[in-house]
Amino acid sequence: MTAKGARRSLRRVALALSSALLMTATACAGTAEAPRAPTTGPPPSGSWRIVLDEEFDGTELDSRTWTTCYDWNKDGCTNSGNDEEQWYLPEQVSVRDGELTLTAERRETEGSDDLTYPWTSGMISTGRDDWYGEPRRTFTYGYFEAAIRIPPEAGMFPAFWMMPESKFTPPEIDIMEFLDTTEQVSMYVHWRGSDGDEERQRGTYGPADFPDRFHMFGLLWEPDALVWYVDGVERLRVTDTERIPDVPMEVLINLAVGVPKPPPDTVDTARMRVDWVRVWER
Repeated sequence: MTAKGARRSLRRVALALSSALLMTATACAGTAEAPRAPTTGPPPSGSWRIVLDEEFDGTELDSRTWTTCYDWNKDGCTNSGNDEEQWYLPEQVSVRDGELTLTAERRETEGSDDLTYPWTSGMISTGRDDWYGEPRRTFTYGYFEAAIRIPPEAGMFPAFWMMPESKFTPPEIDIMEFLDTTEQVSMYVHWRGSDGDEERQRGTYGPADFPDRFHMFGLLWEPDALVWYVDGVERLRVTDTERIPDVPMEVLINLAVGVPKPPPDTVDTARMRVDWVRVWER
C-alpha cells in the first residue's frame, strides 16, 4: 500500500469510529438528528462511469488535465469582475504526498494588465492555456465531487465551480464557495433571465468547522435538476429548467483573496488543500 493509501485507510477507519460513537451518543440522547458519515460518488440510481479521477499523485500537476489560470491567461490572471486582490501564478500551485495545495501569499505582484496586486495565489482549471486555445476537458451533465480542506484564515475566498466553454458567464454553477466565513458554505446557480439580466439562486449549509478537516463537496447536474451535496448529504435542489445550464462547462478550483473584504493585517498566507477531484457521467 502506498503512503497515500495508508493515510486514506486510516482516515476511513477514524471516520467510521467517530461516526459510530456519534451515532451511539445521539441514540442515547434521543433528540438530535443522527449524523451521517460522508460518502463519495454519484447517487446510486442509474448507471455511471467515472471520466475524471484525479488523485494528485506524483510531484507536479498533470498538465494534460489542468491549467493554472483562466482562459484569459497572459502571464497569470485574476477575476477583475469580483475586485479580487490576487494575481494567479503557476508557482502557487503544488502537488505533494497525494494532495494539491493552492497557496495565497501577501506579496505584491504586477499583473500583465499593468496593475499591482497585493497578493498572489493559485488555481486550477480544465480550461485553456490562453483565450484562443482549446479547453482540456469540458462536461455537460454528470456528478462532480472534490475533497477539499479550506484555509482557516479570514479574507480568503475558496471556490469549486464551473464556467461555460464559451468563456462567458452566466451560466455558472458554484459547487462550493466560502464568502466572509469559514463556517457556512454557499452554493449558487447563475443564469440569464428573459430580460437579459443575470439572476441567481443561492443555498447555504452550516455552521460547521470546515477548516478542521477535508469535506466532500458534490453536485449532480442533470437536464431537470441540480442537486448539491456536502459530505454525501443533499443540501440544495433546483428543478426549474430555466435555471439549469445545458452547455459544456469547465471545472475550476481556486483560492481567491479579498472577497468581500481584505484579509486582516495579521494574515500573510493561507493554503487550500485538495485530496481528489472526480467526475462521473451516465
